[in-house]
Amino acid sequence: MSSTSDARAGESLGADLITTLCAFGTYFCMYAFRKPFAAAGYAGDAWLWFDAKTAYILSQVVGYALSKVLAIRIGSQSTRATRLRWLLCLILAAEGALLLFGALPRGLKPIGLLLNGLPLGMVWGLVVRYLEGRRNSDLLLAGLSASFIVASGVVKDAGRWVLSFGASEYWMPALTGLLFLLPFAVCATALDRTREPSLADKAARAPRGSMDATERLAFVRGTWPGLFAVLACYLAVTAFRDYRDNWGAELISELGYASVSNAFSRTELPVALVVVSILGALVVFQRAISGMVVVFLVMLGGMTLVGAATWLFDRGSLGPQTWMILVGVGAYLAYVPCSSFLFDRIMAATRYPGTAVFAIALADAVGYAGTVALQVYKDVFTPDTSRFAFFRIVSYCLSIGGVVALCFALAYFTRLAQRRLSAAPAALGQAPR
Repeated sequence: MSSTSDARAGESLGADLITTLCAFGTYFCMYAFRKPFAAAGYAGDAWLWFDAKTAYILSQVVGYALSKVLAIRIGSQSTRATRLRWLLCLILAAEGALLLFGALPRGLKPIGLLLNGLPLGMVWGLVVRYLEGRRNSDLLLAGLSASFIVASGVVKDAGRWVLSFGASEYWMPALTGLLFLLPFAVCATALDRTREPSLADKAARAPRGSMDATERLAFVRGTWPGLFAVLACYLAVTAFRDYRDNWGAELISELGYASVSNAFSRTELPVALVVVSILGALVVFQRAISGMVVVFLVMLGGMTLVGAATWLFDRGSLGPQTWMILVGVGAYLAYVPCSSFLFDRIMAATRYPGTAVFAIALADAVGYAGTVALQVYKDVFTPDTSRFAFFRIVSYCLSIGGVVALCFALAYFTRLAQRRLSAAPAALGQAPR
């Protein structure tokens, strides 16, 4: 009996690993339609009060944030039968917008990136729907999250490679996207053919179905104090992470290692390996409440690392590349759970019906508002401050504020989960503590 059970567990893990690879490939390829434009400098251009690159970043982020608002409904209500069609249509729309970015006159080019962001923001939630609600969801979602950590550097290096052939900075994003169009379709199709969560998965993590407006409102009303604290933290860490990502070329230049070959990949690959190793290990914590608590503790560790690494860098104890890697590890240890399995754990611990994708999409919509606010603040109110100096100050602010918000959220959701499970364990489907 035990050998049969072990064999089934092994088959389940093997299937989940295949699912992870398919999800990783899908989202990795999506980044080729989103981030290559950031590898160019667009020097000498300007748009209204901003330099051209800031205008392009803000335009895409505004579209991306609006897309996350749409994803609150589309992601939470999508079914298995419609997800693949959504994924393929969204990526084709994003590539069409990049072609428009290349063709439009310079004064209208931000429109192309605004339209590029509109479909791309919905891809994450649709991919997460394939992975949530499983006993191995932490492992699956950690693998998925590695995709955007690695891809962010790789696709910018790919964009620089396209530029090396003499391509225009404005056509480079569309050309880079075309390289990844077929791989995206193959990975998304393979992902759509992976298995659904098993009965054992549903018993351990609660069934995950579509979530209508009434259920979404009930979740917000029932969790709003803790949810607000998590959203505040996510807003700050998203803005920090995007600033580091979008202005990576300028930061490494000011830090003095821009001439290093594959500089983006050399920084982001170690970040991905460390973050995925730590977050993937969370799969061993299967109990509902204790598993949620451990996720919060890892996020707190990440926020602390951002501040500690910056302090050590200021003292001269860390080199610039090591500092960039460590603040990246810290930021992603806080960012990745919020964008994936923190809410999967919260749904499992509190036994609210529905899908974690709703809360993830809500967090993303809020988070990218922080990205816009930080970019505007830097260029309008502190234009004379260097990108590096500004980033260093924000590192300290994020670390202190993030620790405070996460401590409150941890205490709140722990008490809420204990109260809901003890109040009506039969009705809620009691999970092991």
